[in-house]
Amino acid sequence: MPPILTTVCLLTLSNIFMTFAWYGHLKNMAHKPWIVAALVSWGIALFEYLLQVPANRIGHQMLSVGQLKITQEVITLTVFVPFSLFYLKEKLSWDYLWAGLCLMGAVFFIFRGRLMG
Repeated sequence: MPPILTTVCLLTLSNIFMTFAWYGHLKNMAHKPWIVAALVSWGIALFEYLLQVPANRIGHQMLSVGQLKITQEVITLTVFVPFSLFYLKEKLSWDYLWAGLCLMGAVFFIFRGRLMG
């Protein structure tokens, strides 16, 4: 598998774990003390780090740190929006579209050297 594809796959999986670690407790553990939610979240985040660290090491073979970060942010929004809509039952708003457009601009600027030679 090409390194960039491996990186994107690992970052996507790590982001799924991190989204649950950061936000899943809002639905599942709302009645628990915050410290319990924090400890459970840290446990989930361990799996996120076990995927994210190798993803960044693999990705850094071909991408700059800035490119890795913007890639991560795009993946974050791609994972977060369906999570918030379907799991947390949040309402869809235009803000998601505007955030996505801003990220597309960030992708263009951070990758324009590669895109335009």
